[in-house]
Amino acid sequence: MFTGGYNPEGAIKWVEEVEIIFEAMGCTEENKTILGVYVLREEANVWWKNVKLRMGVDGVVIVREIFKREFLRKYFPADVKNKKMIEFMELKQGNLSVAEYSAKFEALCVFSPHYN
Repeated sequence: MFTGGYNPEGAIKWVEEVEIIFEAMGCTEENKTILGVYVLREEANVWWKNVKLRMGVDGVVIVREIFKREFLRKYFPADVKNKKMIEFMELKQGNLSVAEYSAKFEALCVFSPHYN
């Protein structure tokens, strides 16, 4: 479940978790948005209702990429994304063990401009 609020790390984690569920369930693109919306709660649910009103798409199927774009725009702002990208680009092993560095690298590589 995702409840909203200012929690950029939680938002990214939520996206990753629901995408794992989508893959495991073999969801169609249409069902991905339906399931994603189903697990929104509290402020996040109100936010999505407002997005649909703003977009004028009530009763129309919204593809997952549009949902994800809007979700990340709201809950993972560009300034946070830019900070994570810089953190990735400046990552150094320093006092970290190889395992710790590897885990940090994997966690941050999704913010690399070359990831997609």
